[in-house]
Amino acid sequence: MIRMALTVCAIAALLMTSAADAATVTNRDHQGIRVLIIEDTVRQDMVLSSGKVIDGVCQKGCIIRLNDSDDTEYELEGSERVSVEEGFLYYDGSDGVAAP
Repeated sequence: MIRMALTVCAIAALLMTSAADAATVTNRDHQGIRVLIIEDTVRQDMVLSSGKVIDGVCQKGCIIRLNDSDDTEYELEGSERVSVEEGFLYYDGSDGVAAP
């Protein structure tokens, strides 16, 4: 019974860590924007509608490009909260927990 409880706690800790280490992207612009997320060799291309949020991306860091442009390329570590406004990506904060 104790072994099962420890296993459940370990799984819960891993799930919380992965969610906390992921970035969140919010579109605060008045129009949709094309977002390309590059994590290692995986590429996700999507249109982020106005007011929509993408959660859980960039768990190990990534590059984000807006509107297929190399001029709007941003590098994220994985714990940031960022938003798109007027075609640019802005840093809103970090979801990382500060060390004691």
